Amino acid sequence: MSERTLVGKTALVTGSTSGIGLGIAKALARQGANIILNGFGDAEGPKAEVSALGVNVSYHGADMSKANEIEAMMKFAAETFGGVDILVNNAGIQHVAAVEDFPTERWDAIIAINLSSAFHTSRLALPYMKQKNWGRIINVASIHGLVGSVQKSAYVAAKHGIVGLTKVTALENATTGVTCNAICPGWVLTPLVQKQVDAKAAALGLSNDEAIKLLLGEKEPSMQFTTPEELGELAVFFCSAAGNNVRGVAWNMDGGWTAQ
Repeated sequence: MSERTLVGKTALVTGSTSGIGLGIAKALARQGANIILNGFGDAEGPKAEVSALGVNVSYHGADMSKANEIEAMMKFAAETFGGVDILVNNAGIQHVAAVEDFPTERWDAIIAINLSSAFHTSRLALPYMKQKNWGRIINVASIHGLVGSVQKSAYVAAKHGIVGLTKVTALENATTGVTCNAICPGWVLTPLVQKQVDAKAAALGLSNDEAIKLLLGEKEPSMQFTTPEELGELAVFFCSAAGNNVRGVAWNMDGGWTAQ
């Protein structure tokens, strides 16, 4: 087995009890990083999965729409592990509606969780990272940080905002050992997306494979999902010595979506 590159580091991954967040947390744990999980729902299952990789794992249930709960989580990280070396801002929610029909409370919630939470975690993590002159902030944006889609106004606005926040954070810390980059996935087969596939299959009387082809065919030329494991490996690359001068990028892993 090759040497684990992140031993002694601590990674906080928001929205990491399932899907992309859990995939990234496990990839970082495989490299030896201690992990702080965050998210809704069952925490014991994900904790056991990460712990099995031979690292220390903690969980904090902060609601990412509330600045005071984020502050409590960052304080918990400092008390438990000394601080956060690798911050992965992944928490996100979605709502689909036309602009004129979009519920204002859904807009506020999406902006709070998908965008403002990354500002709050970053502002609280940066002093520790700068003091150590090493840190990685990885913002999980989306292909919707680069292009638009109908009926996703709040999500697209928030993800474009995340890409902008990534650039500014990277520039402000450009002469330090702290980098900030964004990952922009296309379709990822998470439990959430599998539900969309199942619904499409049921509604149209299609097989799982046919429903997937329909879903991917509209946007993703590769006709395959990006996996949480692949996104995790990209996060590991950003944390490696090879990523030292990768700063302020929005790295799309989208099967050719934006190449069209």
